[in-house]
Amino acid sequence: MSEPAVGKGPWRPSHNPWAVAMTVTMATFMEVLDTSIANVALPHIAGSLSAGQDESTWVLTSYLVSNAIVLPISAWMSDRFGRKRFYMTCVLLFTLSSLLCGLSTSLGMLIFFRILQGAGGGGLGPSEQAILADTFLPHQRGMGFAMYGMAVVLAPAIGPTLGGWITDNYNWHWIFFINVPVGILSLYLTERLVEDPPWIGDAQERAKHEPVDYTGLALIAVGLGTLQVILDKGEREDWFSSHFIQIFTVICVVALVSFILWEWHEKHPILDLRMLRHRNLSVSNILMFVLGFVLYGSTVMIPQFLQTVMGYTAKLAGMALSPGGLVVMALMPLVGTLVGKVDARKMIAFGFITLGLSMFHMMGMYPGIDFHTAMMYRIYQSIGMAFLFVPINTICYSGVPQEDNNQVSSMINLMRNLGGSFGISFVTTILSRRMQTHSSYLIAHTSAANVPMQKMLHGMTGYFTIHGGGTAGLMQAYGSIYATVMREAAVLAYRDTNFIMGVVTLSALPLLLLTRKPKPGIHMGH
Repeated sequence: MSEPAVGKGPWRPSHNPWAVAMTVTMATFMEVLDTSIANVALPHIAGSLSAGQDESTWVLTSYLVSNAIVLPISAWMSDRFGRKRFYMTCVLLFTLSSLLCGLSTSLGMLIFFRILQGAGGGGLGPSEQAILADTFLPHQRGMGFAMYGMAVVLAPAIGPTLGGWITDNYNWHWIFFINVPVGILSLYLTERLVEDPPWIGDAQERAKHEPVDYTGLALIAVGLGTLQVILDKGEREDWFSSHFIQIFTVICVVALVSFILWEWHEKHPILDLRMLRHRNLSVSNILMFVLGFVLYGSTVMIPQFLQTVMGYTAKLAGMALSPGGLVVMALMPLVGTLVGKVDARKMIAFGFITLGLSMFHMMGMYPGIDFHTAMMYRIYQSIGMAFLFVPINTICYSGVPQEDNNQVSSMINLMRNLGGSFGISFVTTILSRRMQTHSSYLIAHTSAANVPMQKMLHGMTGYFTIHGGGTAGLMQAYGSIYATVMREAAVLAYRDTNFIMGVVTLSALPLLLLTRKPKPGIHMGH
């Protein structure tokens, strides 16, 4: 391994790249896990802290808001303070705030510390990905990103199961405490193994003499912060019938449009949007948004179907996702190897086609499916996802100078997270609206004047009367029929949602025609 060169020469890290990859992936897994692990514990948190269910959802929203604000500015922070120093600060903040979240005795305290935790977590993903891009040679990046991808795709899958198990067997405080030893180990290993390449030092030196883009910083904080609140609270507030959502939408649109216009012409921008002139980078951002949309949306959909329609416990429903995570773990190393030998665009096409078809396949779900069938739904999806994350990350760096790796990582991680937020919001909204539509239609066709309905009602009334219903037999019969109608409406709503998700997934394919083939083995940007 060659010695570090001065300036922008053929710098190589002093330590084994795989040891560096293991170190940064540890913190990635911890952070991504935290976005989903708290979901199942919300009722316990609300009960323990004497808070309403609506109030307790701010435990999730506060984390997402601060996370979204820090994500896009992490490249600027890395350039100004040094990437390793910024990364270690984020790990320390995340670890310390995790401890304080677990020690919280009121909802206000917990929300405050979740804001700090989200801020720390927001800087981890982009920094880690940029570290991997610089640590591995271009033709080896696929394997480095494969390890990172395992954490990103696996963590949301096992988060609800792990959160349920910890809450059932211990208490909700431990979903935060488990981050502390991992964070301490991550800090120790980062200090020993991770180093900044020379161009980070050059960027830091330049940044000292550049003015801070306070306008851009304020606009993106307001824009992304309000966007996350809208996506998280929209369905609960009935979207644009709520003045709260209307006001936040106006603020969000004005702030984000102003941010785009400002940053495009700003000499020293917080987020260099002019880099989107690189065709591969701009297309990769859209592809990563779609991947995040389907990954997080489907992660919500399968457990929700199993719990609401089939009566599964939260833990058992979460377990249906876990084998899919194992499939991703098994396939990621293969994908990482292939990405240096096969055109990444062909792998992305295969991934989106497989993922899209798996969403259409899920339209066959019905109330009588067994656990194995539900598990296979997720496994089919996981095969497609495994062939997407690494190739998309590979082509996004193609043609970009290595000193801009921090900017690329910020953009691609922001788009994945935004895709996830949009996906979750979309799934919950469409399910709710389609269920209302189908239930109205089915109820309209189950009137007492309908002959088959009369026969069913008569038979069920007799059954309930004989089995102890007495005079309430007719009401029990109506109740049973209503429950059946609502369950069928829910099943039809899930089928509709799967169809739309499949269409969204396949709609990403034409974008691949706009990308240029990346050239493994040639240093990006040189």
